[in-house]
Amino acid sequence: MIDKIARIRELIDKKLWLVLREELAVLEPFEVGEIIEELDDENGVIVFRLLSRELAKETFQHLPIERQEAAVEAFAKNVSRLSNLLNDLDPDDRTAFFEELPGQLSQKLIQYLSPEERSVAKQLLGYPEDSIGRMMTPEFIAVRPEFTITQTLEHIRKHGTDSETLNVIYVVDSGWKLLDDLTIREILLAGPDDTIAGIMDDKFISLSAFDDQETAVSVIKDSDYSALPVTDTEGTLLGIVTFDDVMDVAEEETTEDFHKFGAFQDAVVNPLKAGITYMYSKRILWLSTLVFMNVFSGAAIANFEDVIQKMISLTFFLPLLIGSGGNAGSQSATLMIRSLAVGDVESKDWLGLAAKELMVSLMLGITMALAVSLIAAFRAPGIIAVVASAMVLTVIAGSLIGLMLPFIFTKLKLDPATASAPLVASMADILGVVIYFSIASWYLGL
Repeated sequence: MIDKIARIRELIDKKLWLVLREELAVLEPFEVGEIIEELDDENGVIVFRLLSRELAKETFQHLPIERQEAAVEAFAKNVSRLSNLLNDLDPDDRTAFFEELPGQLSQKLIQYLSPEERSVAKQLLGYPEDSIGRMMTPEFIAVRPEFTITQTLEHIRKHGTDSETLNVIYVVDSGWKLLDDLTIREILLAGPDDTIAGIMDDKFISLSAFDDQETAVSVIKDSDYSALPVTDTEGTLLGIVTFDDVMDVAEEETTEDFHKFGAFQDAVVNPLKAGITYMYSKRILWLSTLVFMNVFSGAAIANFEDVIQKMISLTFFLPLLIGSGGNAGSQSATLMIRSLAVGDVESKDWLGLAAKELMVSLMLGITMALAVSLIAAFRAPGIIAVVASAMVLTVIAGSLIGLMLPFIFTKLKLDPATASAPLVASMADILGVVIYFSIASWYLGL
């Protein structure tokens, strides 16, 4: 890719526009998108303007929003090209683009659409934000139950060019109510005189246009379908959601959870463009909270000052013990946050999972206690029992904290991803200190 970018820059510098157009024409859309991202704004616009109509349409969806805006702005003085670009875009990709723009600008660009596409755009933008209705496309193939296989294939040949996918064909009645979905394989293997009704099994999965987009991620993941139909409350077929659309949503949600897991309240889209004050405001609350919690950890240590003075060797194992509890808690929290996010577990499952985590953390704690006992045998043989028992209890406590916080946050209708690693670690630190020195105080009779 580095060589291709260097070649594109060379052609731009030499103003060899015809050669550049020819070399761009043989590239895949995602490659052109990567090249445009690597170029500066001015040269990126030059490359996009040289693309053929079809390649421009396919490349557009691979560009970040700021490059998409630049591409549209480049066509602002050429009404015909701007209209062609906006009309050619797949409705779901166009909707995603309009969503990112100020409302006034979106309304202005909608006026460049044909009456048919304008109607589609307004319909999709009319659904709630982050709903499946916003991401669906109305470009699909639908047939009637009375169609023969021969008629169906003729219908597919006639209208298939505009369809988002041909893997699944949908069956509707005269009022466009969804009756079934059939794979293209089922249709191709049927006899030419068979009817669609004859190969229907009336079993299908559909999504509601008003459901959250994360529902589509979960359903497609569980069903292994490459596309799913979208209906209104009365079962009327409105559009479809494809696998690639769902993967885009899944990636956005994963990125959002990743930032939150790292103790960010919101994902920073681009740290290079975000202001210093903005980034400060998004991080200071969590860091202040964690500092406040660490005060409790220090207070717990101060409370056992007499114990530490009489057995200095206890301090050697303190970082190891509280670090192990925090790590165990972070592991458990990561697993639960992911499971809750993808729908593998629900809030009602907390008790069974807590019982299982108790057994797992007990086994982990015993294993780690054996390891730390070997170290204590050389450094401080007299406190082997203290260190070993504290390790077991600290790992158990940290693991259960990591498991329970995401469920508690979910119950409070908060994003479980905010039960982040620093929070789990801080709580595990406090408990680890209390457990360790309490056992030492009791065992050593101090």
